Parts: sequence; C-alpha cells; structure tokens
Amino acid sequence: MTAFAVICVQAQTHSVPPAVETTLQQLTKASLRETGELVKQLEDSGGAAMRPLFETMLAGDLHYHKPTGNLMAVSKNAAGDYLGRDVFTGADLGIQARRDIKKIRVNNRLRGQLRDAIARINLLQGNPEQQRMALLAMLDDLSTENMRLLQSASEAGVSAEVADLISLAEAMVRLRQSTITDERVAAINAMSQHLEAPVRNQLRRLLDNENERDDAVKAAAQKALDKITERIEFYGQLEQLFFGLSLGSVLVLAAIGLAITFGVMGVINMAHGEMIMLGAYTTYVIQQLMPEAIGYSLLIAVPAAFLVSGSVGVLIERGVIRHLQGRPLETLLATFGISLILQQAVRSIFSPLNMQVVTPEWMSGSLAINPVFSVTYNRLYILLFALAVFAALVMVLKKTSLGLNVRAVSQNRDMAKVMGVRTEMVDAMTFGLGSGIAGVAGVALSQLTNVGPNLGQAYIIDSFMVVVFGGVGNLLGTLVGGFSLGVANKFLEPATGAVLANIIVLVCLILFIQKRPKGLFPQRGRAAE
Repeated sequence: MTAFAVICVQAQTHSVPPAVETTLQQLTKASLRETGELVKQLEDSGGAAMRPLFETMLAGDLHYHKPTGNLMAVSKNAAGDYLGRDVFTGADLGIQARRDIKKIRVNNRLRGQLRDAIARINLLQGNPEQQRMALLAMLDDLSTENMRLLQSASEAGVSAEVADLISLAEAMVRLRQSTITDERVAAINAMSQHLEAPVRNQLRRLLDNENERDDAVKAAAQKALDKITERIEFYGQLEQLFFGLSLGSVLVLAAIGLAITFGVMGVINMAHGEMIMLGAYTTYVIQQLMPEAIGYSLLIAVPAAFLVSGSVGVLIERGVIRHLQGRPLETLLATFGISLILQQAVRSIFSPLNMQVVTPEWMSGSLAINPVFSVTYNRLYILLFALAVFAALVMVLKKTSLGLNVRAVSQNRDMAKVMGVRTEMVDAMTFGLGSGIAGVAGVALSQLTNVGPNLGQAYIIDSFMVVVFGGVGNLLGTLVGGFSLGVANKFLEPATGAVLANIIVLVCLILFIQKRPKGLFPQRGRAAE
C-alpha cells in the first residue's frame, strides 16, 4: 500500500463511524440516482459526522482516488495544482495527479437533497447558530416533514432565539392551514414581530390572493405588513447613519492631522494625502514581512505608519517649508511638487498597480443586529479607532509640554517666541505629528479601499473641506465637521447618486462659509483676529 493510501485509510478510520464506511465506498461507483439513496443512508447512519461530506459534495469538491478508492476533497490552487485533503479531518493529502482522481457527480436534484440533509443535521444536532441558520432556510418551505423536525428540535431543547423562530414557523403554518379567523389573526400578529423575508413574502401572497375572502384576516395582514415596512425603513435609516459615521470617521482621520498643521503653521500642505498613502503602503509592507501573522500585522502597522509618515513630515518641514515661512503660495506649490515626487517614488518602488492588503480575520464579517440590519466589523473598528485617535491627540495637546507649546504658537506665534518657546522646533514636531496621524489614517483606509499611488488624492480635498467647515485649527470642529459631512453625504446618496451628493455637499459648504467664514468653531486668541 502506498504512503498516500495509508494516510487516507488512517484519516477515515479515525473520523468516520464504522457503520458508514461501506456506504462511503459505494459512492465512488454509484449513479446519480443511487447517490441520492446513499446520501439518505449516510444521513440516517452517520448523522452529524456526515456534515463535512455533504458540504464538500454540495460545493462540488468531492473526488475519489482511483488507485485506492478513498474519498477526498480536491481544490485547485493558483498554480493549477490539484490539492487533496481528507473530507472529515481536513488533513493535507498533498498534490494529486489529475489522472488519479475523479469527481463525484452532483446534479440539481442531489444538491437540493444535500441542502435539506445539512439543514436537518444542523437543526437536530448543530450548535445554536447552526440551528438558527437551518431554521431560516426552512421558513420558505415549511412542509409537514419540516414541522416534525422543528417539533423534535424543540423537545430536545434549544436556545431562546431558536425557540422564537420555531414559534414563528408554527405561526406561519397556522396562518396557511387554519380556517378560524381568530387563529389566523393571532398568527399574523405573532408574525408582525419578525422582519425575516419569508414573513413578508407570505403576507404579500395572502394580500394578493384573490381567493382570500376573510376581510378581517386581510386587514390584519395589511396592518402587520405596514408595521414591518415601517421598522425596515427605520433600520434602513440607522444603516445610512452608520455608513455616514463610518465615512465621517475616515474624513476625521484624514483631516485631523491637517487641522493641526494648518492651524498652527498656516501651511496649506498639498502633500498631506501622500502621508496617508505612505501609511497605507507601510501596512502593506508589514503584512509582507508577517505573512503568517496577519491578525497582528495591523496592530504593528499603526505605530510603524505613524513613525514613517511622521519622519517624512519632519523632513519636509525641515528641508522645504521652514524656508518658505510666511509665503503661502510658494508653500502650496512646493508641497504640491512634493506630493508628485512621493507618488512617483511609490510607483518606482512598488509599481503603479494597486497592492492587496489583507483584512485580518477579527475585522472580517459583520455583526447582525436583526435580519435587515447589520454592521460590518471593519467599519465599526475604524469608527472606534478614529474616536480613540482623536481622544489621544486631545490628551497630547492638553496634558503635555508639546501640546502647551503648540497651543501657544497657534494663538500668538510672536508672543510665544518672546516667552522662550522654540517655535521652529514646535513647527517641526507639529508637522511630524500631523503627518504621523495621516499615516495612521492610511492604515485604516487600507482596510476599506485599494492601496495605490493615488490613494491620498481621493481624500486631500475632503480633508480641507472638513478643516474649513469645522474651523481652522479646532479639533472639536474637525470631529463635528467630519461626521457631519459624512452623514450628510450618505443620506443624500440614495436620492441623488454619489457624484451629485458630493456636489450638493460642496455647494452647501460654500454657502455656509459665506455666512461663517471662520467655520463652526472659530479659533480664539489674538492671532485669530
């Protein structure tokens, strides 16, 4: 026996009930009709242990090894190799020769049977989440057999959420089968508390049914459907609010560093977007250095991006901006030239193509609040991250000597210099701090958008809009301005489209600045006069 055969036999022996081994071997030679009968036998004798097999069959990955007859899951990698793994244990079986493996055929009828088998296994023997998903799948097909399964699951003991879904299924069947008005109205009232799509579909079918003559039932169904629709619209507004806050958090991260440098030094830094870009590329480099620890790479990328972008910011300030102090037009042109240089440098080092930054597992997926409203983890984490960065920056400016000097220089540069404050050093540290925060924003943006040489250009104009709207140099104004513009943009998009929404926000901002040139929270002090 070959080494491969030994591995397969050992894997299946330790993970498959002995009663089903013979049936498994029959799968390799069975016709499609016979395969359906074998699937039923496997479900009856193997139970939950057969779930991996059924899922592999449903995905179309189930094969068998011709020389040994052993089943395996086979997938194709980017290089075109056929990779085998044990169906039940997931053990790696190595690269397989194409001529040595054959696929177990599956048609649509068999796929439906497999889905039903997986749902039954999950319902009767799965964990609460698997039971919940199986129940949701059954709501569209509440047959007599399915209701018996639900009753069996309920008698075996289920979680409160699953029990609530079973009660919903019973109400849906009662509405469909009962002829007593009070029972049907009570079932509709129970269904009105749920937002699942099958509930809405059944109520709509009832209202559209010309053979339905019970006016009381139809009135209750219309009232329940209206109630459900109102709740869905409410959660739709909450979803728009969340997306708006998510966009606002990105704008705050992108603009908060600009608010510091613009407020303290009066410098219009057109290279600020490239500091964001450098932070995103730093994230990419860190992930390339830590391919086996993607979950930790993002945590390391935050301080690394701050140091990289902050250091580049200090170099820009020391090498260019300090020689152009008091000459805003020349500073604007110089920083614009620096932004082009940085973009070309990134193109030369990394290529002009977008780089792929992997989202860690702990940031993937979404948190389901109810059937119609969920929040994605990556946007939720970035929102919390933006608030944490804002709070940390406020603490630095309020509680440290650097913060005291920054506030002194921003309020009255000449007086601060007379009092012994080294304004040139404060300028360098301020520019480095603002650039470092922009780098941190790049880390966050790498989880939401493509990382490429033009990444920063998409946010530089929005950053200036946020700073001007909130009040130059005012951190609270930047926070309020970023979230306000983000929420306004997302609430306008469904009605106007993304491009027109941006135009409307920009026009409203121009009109606002006409009335309040200093923004929402104007800077105070003699220098602000």
